[in-house]
Amino acid sequence: MALILSEEQKLLKDSATEFLAINAPVEQFRDLRDNNYKAFDESLWTKIVEMGWTALTIPEEFDGLEFGYVGLGQILEEMGKNITKAPLFSSIVLGATALTHSKNQGLKKEWLPQLMEGTKRVTLALDEHTYFDPTAIATTAKSTANGYTLSGKKTMIIDGASADAFIVVANTEEGEAALFMVAADSKGITITTDVLLDAGTYATVTFDQVAVASVDRISGVGEGSALLNDILNTASICLSAEMLGMITEAFGQTVAYLKEREQFGKRIGTYQALQHRAAIMFSEIELCKSIVIQALQALDSNADDIDQLASLAKAKLGKTIKLVTNEAMQMHGGIGVTDDVNIGFYFKRARVLQRLFGDYNFHLDRYARLNNY
Repeated sequence: MALILSEEQKLLKDSATEFLAINAPVEQFRDLRDNNYKAFDESLWTKIVEMGWTALTIPEEFDGLEFGYVGLGQILEEMGKNITKAPLFSSIVLGATALTHSKNQGLKKEWLPQLMEGTKRVTLALDEHTYFDPTAIATTAKSTANGYTLSGKKTMIIDGASADAFIVVANTEEGEAALFMVAADSKGITITTDVLLDAGTYATVTFDQVAVASVDRISGVGEGSALLNDILNTASICLSAEMLGMITEAFGQTVAYLKEREQFGKRIGTYQALQHRAAIMFSEIELCKSIVIQALQALDSNADDIDQLASLAKAKLGKTIKLVTNEAMQMHGGIGVTDDVNIGFYFKRARVLQRLFGDYNFHLDRYARLNNY
């Protein structure tokens, strides 16, 4: 398959570029941060829903557009360029993907239309440690007469404080991973909001004997690990698309600065050493573009090598975003670490995205094991 966008996908990307430039420039990110680290702007979220972005990957049988992940990836890339804060990733990439891959038709009919309409928001509750390991789950789900009781603690929940429900990963008494839909206002839930380096809002949630009905089990018996793998592959690839947007924008701002900043009577962009460093970044970014679009296409075609492509994308983009944001800060000089310019936002956001859903080392190791290295 050619690594290019269709005409419809190009139009979607162009419309996203225009929409975000008007409705969600980087200045909005700064305003949200200065407004007590507000999670996102509700009016922007309403407009995003009206644009149809929340329906792009939802099947037509639930009144979705079923446009595909390549299309959604273009939206996420443009949002990365503007560091847009909105629950599109948590509610659609994580939440809607989990439900779409589930065989629980009742939950699909109940939740997918609401997620698409933006009237409800969900997010994934997986992490329990300071490192990423989707197999290290201590949260338990014990059987009861009417369903299950969940007990445990989850960390790094994206948009957790504003979610209406959590998709909780827990181990059953049979020793298998299972996913459950748990209302955020359920008895026994304690939510603590965390603000990280990137000014993003995450949550730590404690589940203390939380009752969950049998009908709210998302994964079937023996299907939890496979469903979680599908979610994490999708998350890694879509996060890579967002990172690509950040890399592209950070590089563009840096090149523009090299062309205008003067030192010792000369524009610093005329120095060959900086030109070489910029050329290296350009080459790495071009490789990232090909990797991301191939991975997004693999999601749409349900390719056999989706596991490898997900880890390839996350590892490569994680490594490249570190390179580009580091270089961007150094080439900007002292002003780069001040709040007077925006480049510092990309640097800080990059440090969080590098670690979300597995860092470079995690995915490099996973890629190697998948290829029997």
